[in-house]
Amino acid sequence: MYEVLMVVYLVVAIGLVGLILIQQGKGADMGASFGAGASATLFGSSGAGNFLTRSTAVLAIGFFALSLIIGNLSANHTKSEDAWKDLSSDAAQVTEQVTEQVTEQESVKSEEKIPD
Repeated sequence: MYEVLMVVYLVVAIGLVGLILIQQGKGADMGASFGAGASATLFGSSGAGNFLTRSTAVLAIGFFALSLIIGNLSANHTKSEDAWKDLSSDAAQVTEQVTEQVTEQESVKSEEKIPD
């Protein structure tokens, strides 16, 4: 589920950047009054602002919601590298096991040498 959310998050982020780059600034309307020809746009002269603004708002809300969800999931996600930070207790356990095995082997050898 985490990987799927990350892919959706990436798609929403790219779509949000694309929609922001497509939009015209507030000063672009001034050029239309001097004959720039903005009335022949794809969405019409006033429809482009409404459609692009609403879709940008929807993608922005989705972006922030996904950010919060992914942040919450990653905060509760345990990392496997944390087990490698403190190896002293594991090393002590291994050392104890090896010394126990060595003492067992020495006791077995000493029992074999002493005849009853």
